[in-house]
Amino acid sequence: MKSIISTKKAPAAIGPYSQAVIAGNLLFTSGQIGLDPQTGSLVEGIEAQSLRVMENLKEVLASAGCTFADVVKFTVFIADLKDFALVNKIMAEQVPEPFPARSCVQIAALPKGALVEIEAIAQIPQK
Repeated sequence: MKSIISTKKAPAAIGPYSQAVIAGNLLFTSGQIGLDPQTGSLVEGIEAQSLRVMENLKEVLASAGCTFADVVKFTVFIADLKDFALVNKIMAEQVPEPFPARSCVQIAALPKGALVEIEAIAQIPQK
């Protein structure tokens, strides 16, 4: 059985997918890009987009009762690996140790011309 997660504190899906899905005790988020949930507009620049992505992910995780401490794996999609160090720094400032597993890949393009997209898998805390 799976449950769909949705919050208005993060951008609405821009296609036929959910913001996140719970399957068993795991939460699978869809990739978040640097869209401002209030305006639907992409914020400008890699730093602003990275911060917005992390805020969007935080809100999706929170809507399922999770935090960054519950994330077991991040996947980062980045338009230019020259931005890797900055994205890495921003993630390190927001994600507590012990750090989760992570993959980072450079890709040809992202939706809406985004510079970074991040998805997460989290373990839902036991109540």
